[in-house]
Amino acid sequence: MPAAALGAPTFLLLYGLLRLVDGLDGDRGPGWAWNVGHTFFLVAFVLFAVLLVGLRRLLLAAAPRQRVLTEAATALGLAGTAGFLWVILGDLFPALADAAPLPDPAMVLGPLLFQAGILTLLVQTATARLLPAWTPVLVVLGFVPIAVNLDLLPLGAALILGGLLPLQRLRDGAAG
Repeated sequence: MPAAALGAPTFLLLYGLLRLVDGLDGDRGPGWAWNVGHTFFLVAFVLFAVLLVGLRRLLLAAAPRQRVLTEAATALGLAGTAGFLWVILGDLFPALADAAPLPDPAMVLGPLLFQAGILTLLVQTATARLLPAWTPVLVVLGFVPIAVNLDLLPLGAALILGGLLPLQRLRDGAAG
C-alpha cells in the first residue's frame, strides 16, 4: 500500500504535466504527450484502486466495528475508479470509446464516487489514529483545483501526494 500511496499521485502529477505539454500547441489530442500522459493516468488509477483495497484491509483490522462503512466506502471508491479507467481507456483507444461509451450519469458520478470513497477511508484511518488528521484535509484540498480547472491538475496532484505521504509508515495492515 505505501507504494500505491506515493505512486498514484505521482503518476497523476506526471499526467497533469504531460497534459499541459500536450496543450502547448493549442490542441489536445493523440500524440506522444497525450498517449504517454494517459498511460500515466491509467497507472495512477490502477494504483488508486490498490490504495483503496489496502486502506480497506487496514481498517478491517484496526476498526472492525466500522466494517459496513469501510466496505461501502471501498465499493464507492472502486466504482468511481472503474469509471475513470473506462474513460481513460476510451481516450487511449477511440474504437473502444465508440463501442462502449460511458453513460453520461456515470461520467458525472464516477469522480464523486471515487472521492467519497477514498475520503471516507482516509477519515476513518485518521479517526483510528493511524494517520494524522490533516491527511484527508490535504487530499480534499488536492481535489479542489482539479475540479476548478484541469490545467491545475499538477497542483492538485502535488497536494494529494503530500496528503498521502504519511501512508508510507503503514505496512502490512498495521501502523509501523
